[in-house]
Amino acid sequence: MTEAILLVGGQGTRLRPLTSHIPKPLLPVAGVPFLTHQLARAAAAGVTRIVLATSYLAELFEAEFGDGSRLGLELEYVTEQTALGTGGAIRNAAEWLRGGPDEPVLVFNGDILSGADIAALRDGHRASGADVTLHLKRVADPRAFGLVPTDTEGRVQAFLEKPQTPQDITTDQINAGCYVFTRSVIDRIPAGRVVSVERETFPELLSAGAHVRGVVDDSYWLDLGTPAAFVQGSADLVRGRVASPALPGPVGDALVLPGAEVHPSAVLSGGTVVAAGAVIGEGAVVEGSVLLAGAEIAARVTLYRSLVGRHARIGEGSFLDAVVVGDGAHVAEGNELPPGLRIACGVHLPAHSVRTSASPTHCTAPDVTHSGASRTSRATH
Repeated sequence: MTEAILLVGGQGTRLRPLTSHIPKPLLPVAGVPFLTHQLARAAAAGVTRIVLATSYLAELFEAEFGDGSRLGLELEYVTEQTALGTGGAIRNAAEWLRGGPDEPVLVFNGDILSGADIAALRDGHRASGADVTLHLKRVADPRAFGLVPTDTEGRVQAFLEKPQTPQDITTDQINAGCYVFTRSVIDRIPAGRVVSVERETFPELLSAGAHVRGVVDDSYWLDLGTPAAFVQGSADLVRGRVASPALPGPVGDALVLPGAEVHPSAVLSGGTVVAAGAVIGEGAVVEGSVLLAGAEIAARVTLYRSLVGRHARIGEGSFLDAVVVGDGAHVAEGNELPPGLRIACGVHLPAHSVRTSASPTHCTAPDVTHSGASRTSRATH
């Protein structure tokens, strides 16, 4: 397997305001754009050529990665003019594949952090003669996912919708968003229309008697679609809980990138990442958080499991717990922000305007763009 399709067309709405100006796969995770980790892992498994199926802010992908040569890859970029669904996106991108009909093609999602053994998936696919091989993951609570039961030989038996009752939970196995297709199977997906690979392509393959194989393992797996998961995934990479050839520093409690300024009395832990140009002041405590380029953390600020956007500022003595601060926002001194709060890009939160005794979860205008003007936010449920 030398070719792959990478699905990166989503808008990342669950990560707003972080994705207001940048696609989710390009957000920095453990110091580099998340896609860098995925591309590097694919290259390490022997993939040499990848077609990126793009849509939202598509031009930013090529601007970041170019032809892929610095990662040892050849990259192609295919932009959907209208959304085609997962199956439609795979079929559309396949027009740029070069392999023959019997060649395996890796297909994976641009928002999953995984430790799956890509080379083993490929080799097992070839040895089994499967039409499609799916990476499956066991989860403690499968209610939010479609279920994928398999028999004792690993053949997929069905693709079930999200369970509505406890009786509907017949397995704890879910689709982990990484597949190996035999190329001829991709070519049978209808072209030029919306197709769901989960609801249409895979069930139709089963009905036709195709060999759909599921591989379940206990490797690391995390969907980075929410702010909490995004921060956790970054911290897990920094602490070495999942490996990546693209990690720009040694594994440890914190990753401080060149050009960042951290006061000697500040305490960093829990897999914190401090990007270039970020500043952390005297006596600050930062645990399990991500500070993007140019973020400013004043003296005696406490940050837990939070994400501070590019050139955002956190005022002296503030306390943030599981908070997202958008690019260019300003949290004035003395604020105590509770878990789940999101501060929109460019918003100015006045001093002492929110306390942890309140129960807000979002700030207004989560998709506000930088205007250069100060805005006062109000917290809403």
